[in-house]
Amino acid sequence: MKNSKTPAATHPLTPPQKLPTPKRKLAIEGVPSKRAKAIAATEPTSPKLKRGKTIKPLAPERIAAILDALRKTYPNVVCALTHRNAFELVIATALSAQTTDVNVNKATPELFRMFPTPKALAAAPLPEIERLIHNTGFFRAKAKNIKAASQVLVDQFGGVVPQTIAELIQLPGVARKTANVVLGSWFGIPSGVVVDTHVLRLSRRLELTKADEPVKVEQDLQKVIPQDRWIQFSHELIHHGRQICIARKPRCADCSLEKLCNSADKTWSSH
Repeated sequence: MKNSKTPAATHPLTPPQKLPTPKRKLAIEGVPSKRAKAIAATEPTSPKLKRGKTIKPLAPERIAAILDALRKTYPNVVCALTHRNAFELVIATALSAQTTDVNVNKATPELFRMFPTPKALAAAPLPEIERLIHNTGFFRAKAKNIKAASQVLVDQFGGVVPQTIAELIQLPGVARKTANVVLGSWFGIPSGVVVDTHVLRLSRRLELTKADEPVKVEQDLQKVIPQDRWIQFSHELIHHGRQICIARKPRCADCSLEKLCNSADKTWSSH
């Protein structure tokens, strides 16, 4: 059953555990500072109208330069969540809310060893699920959601993770962000742009949107980012927000996008 048209698939992201350690480190943490500065030096400078304002921030050539710098900074970008199949990615992404991927990756190996399928997790005792995911925070609500989501997968989808937004968001605890992660990272379907707190913050700093609601931010990004880059762009921004463009005191001197950015809260500027 399909409730909405499925966008054409591109290339799914490689699960992180399948990459050798050096490549995985680059794909998630990005290139070293020296290389990031060299990337920045090759990109054009975005002229500013005034502090915090870029002249023509959505100019195609500026968008292309941003995408180029991100691609070079996070070669072969991956989703940071360990997963072996679509079901594991659904659960891991749901668990990642308001915690780190590191914490999720510590919890899921034992969770999936004990309950490897939707049917098994749906039948699992709630206290046991809570114990296994305790370190991810909000464990009671998350345990309830992932158990219920597994039951919906069994009852409505035959235990198979669906491949449309409309169907995925029927799962308890799964909103559009999680659905986009699963469709993009596992199935290679560019259903939308993943907008988490990092993507929202960086999109505003880069003046790709003026919105502050995830749905509107996603709509704005979809207008300027080519669809065949939605999957990679989402994860590149997520990683960049964690490593470099942090909320307080962003590491602008080490940023490969520095010449392209005129954010008012830059901590260092070359122009």
